[in-house]
Amino acid sequence: MTDLIRQKAEELCRLIGDIEDDDQKIDTLNQVRKQLHEVSPLKHHPVDFVEWVKSETVEANDYNPNHVAAPEERLLLKSISEDGYTMSIVTSKEEEIRRIVDGFHRRQIERSYKKISTSTFGRVPVTTIRSGKDGLADRIASTIRHNRARGEHAIDGMVNIVKILKIDCDMSDEWIIRNIGMDPDELLKLSQMTGLAALFKGKEFSASWEAEE
Repeated sequence: MTDLIRQKAEELCRLIGDIEDDDQKIDTLNQVRKQLHEVSPLKHHPVDFVEWVKSETVEANDYNPNHVAAPEERLLLKSISEDGYTMSIVTSKEEEIRRIVDGFHRRQIERSYKKISTSTFGRVPVTTIRSGKDGLADRIASTIRHNRARGEHAIDGMVNIVKILKIDCDMSDEWIIRNIGMDPDELLKLSQMTGLAALFKGKEFSASWEAEE
């Protein structure tokens, strides 16, 4: 770091430190981080820019098949209480709100427990998925990849995911296999479980699984 940059950084810290209103200070820090992110060689990674936004502007998606049982929720509360937020909530921007891709329960903890909300000034840490990946199919695929990477997915919910991707998003079997990490047999089984023969008719992924008429 050059002496000039160090000097300017110290000056900036003093200016921000002098801001008395907490919301204004947080918003200012968000803007500074955003501008630094724009010149970062790591800006193609969403985690390079974590932003603290008002919790009420962060909304759930309507497709995530996962649910957290009471013991896991208590553990998450304990984790955030003791360690603070160590993971951001992954979101996509939709006009005035952010739609959750991953991290609904981290958002829910802030909304449900006053001590957490007080500690974050009613905000939650978010990152924004890459530009061009904010369509419904891409968001669903990203959510499922996050879940599966942690070993989390509910079979009933996955049936609905396949239904949405194939009918609502008109995604091909090849796209689903490539982007969600399913193998052909699993996709065929889930397609069969929807009860809609049109989802798997003519799809011969495996000799061991054949669509029943």
